[in-house]
Amino acid sequence: MKTFLILTNRVIDQFNRVVGWGLAFLLLTMTVLIFWQVFARFVVGKPLFFSDEIARFAMIWLTFIGAGYAYRRGALISVDILLEYAGARFACVLRVLVVLCSALFALIIVKYGFELVGRVANQTAPSTRISMMWPYMAVPLGGIVILVNSIALLIDEVIGSDPSKQANTQPPEVS
Repeated sequence: MKTFLILTNRVIDQFNRVVGWGLAFLLLTMTVLIFWQVFARFVVGKPLFFSDEIARFAMIWLTFIGAGYAYRRGALISVDILLEYAGARFACVLRVLVVLCSALFALIIVKYGFELVGRVANQTAPSTRISMMWPYMAVPLGGIVILVNSIALLIDEVIGSDPSKQANTQPPEVS
């Protein structure tokens, strides 16, 4: 059983690696588009008509997908004063309760996110003329990423590992 859970976590970690590269690509795309927009507006004198809209859509995707990615790494803001003063057993129960509440929230996001996508599928963006389904699709997909990472965090509690200590979230010290 423990081997299966460890294998599941490895698969989820590979999923997160792909998500991380996707987020990096979105950030690069957004940066290049915004830079080019400023260059085209102030140097060339002819701004691009679509770059700010695509950059805005990329920011929406970065926010929702990045929230799930950061959740797995323990990089989201949290109030952990109870965990600091609780005993080991109560802290474990509290962490499991928080993960289960997060998973429930993610399920709600997925359910209503897909309903929202269905409602806006016929609308188009003003500049690019793409369906508004694409920017809104970030909401349920972000919920799916949170849900997948909630499963990984529950597995971490069962097998006793701490992903925030495994992931190098702190910058290295300079001596």
